[in-house]
Amino acid sequence: MLDHVAIQVADVDASARFYLAAFAGLGVHEVMRFPIDQGLVVGLGGADGFPRFWLGPLVDAGQREVHVAFTAASRDVVDRVHADAVAAGAEILHAPREWPEYHPGYYGVFIRDLDGNNVEAVCHGDARP
Repeated sequence: MLDHVAIQVADVDASARFYLAAFAGLGVHEVMRFPIDQGLVVGLGGADGFPRFWLGPLVDAGQREVHVAFTAASRDVVDRVHADAVAAGAEILHAPREWPEYHPGYYGVFIRDLDGNNVEAVCHGDARP
């Protein structure tokens, strides 16, 4: 059901060091790290090597939105989530598309929920030319 979760933090590098130290016993390790316009993003993962817990820069000190991603079985399911969200009147943050900066085949839609959180449906395969 859940694919990954992302939180905003004041100091991404310091938070990454904290999570790596505090949860080392669970096998948590850094999977990826990359810069964005607002700063640094770090993805942490476990034994499967998949980044399931993300740390990103604090974009708005007044509101720390949570990012939750749900696993979709296919791109068609991602597209259906998009259509259903539009029909429900949701704000679409990013329409469905491939996000190659994450990895080839990453296809997702990003939606704003009723409380301002960034909710995503994502498929990790079914790459199309």
